[in-house]
Amino acid sequence: MGGTMATTTIDPDANLATLINVFTVDPAHQQELVEVLVTATEDVMRHRPGFVAANIHAGVEGTRVVNYAQWESADAFRAMLAAPECQEHMKAALALAKANPQLYTVESVHHI
Repeated sequence: MGGTMATTTIDPDANLATLINVFTVDPAHQQELVEVLVTATEDVMRHRPGFVAANIHAGVEGTRVVNYAQWESADAFRAMLAAPECQEHMKAALALAKANPQLYTVESVHHI
């Protein structure tokens, strides 16, 4: 594989739109939801203009799945929401869970 692989970098100076989408799910459907989100990201989202990164997290208690994603701008994120192929995948996720998507700015990062 040639080129550099992009990674998620949390940086207040990066000027990215950060999506944090918290899904509430029945534990019996958590893994299925993770698979739906991974497939949507691989097949559709990462090919959209302005996509930077997505990270899918499964809550250890089984009732949450979180998508921490970065987009070049809020406009790129909104354009993705309007795309029919993206809406199809979002409907599949919403059939399994309730979602609470919000855009954020990175205000502060701390390291050891």
